[in-house]
Amino acid sequence: MSVSIRLSRGGAKKRPYYKIVVANSRAPRDGAYLEQVGTYNPVLAKEDENRVRLVEDRVRYWLGVGAQPTDRVARMLDKAGIKERAASVNPTKAEPGKKAKERAEDRATKIREAEEAAAEAAAAAAAAAAAPAEEAPAEEAAAEATEASTEA
Repeated sequence: MSVSIRLSRGGAKKRPYYKIVVANSRAPRDGAYLEQVGTYNPVLAKEDENRVRLVEDRVRYWLGVGAQPTDRVARMLDKAGIKERAASVNPTKAEPGKKAKERAEDRATKIREAEEAAAEAAAAAAAAAAAPAEEAPAEEAAAEATEASTEA
């Protein structure tokens, strides 16, 4: 029989209270258990000494017999100094999925294209402003009239 040390939920709705129990791993979460070895009250402040209460010698006994704690209980046992727990490392946990990466790439290319188009438009406007302006037809007519009057 595989034995685990886990939490069994009690308490009212939105007011959880847990028993730390030793149970058959195939038994239901709140079902029959072999022994209660502590309590956990998540409603209390983290600094409160009554938040996690453990019967240390019984926990050590069950660990010696081969009981496997769940991840949450293993954290509590590590904090209490009963059983060392190696920290898990998952470097790809915060990495976005394949579709999110594709959407980000599409968004980046659209932004890049818009910036290039804006740069080209700005360059064209600067070139137009820098180019010598052609004389207007009215100025040409006035210039011809002055030339004709000087010749005559």
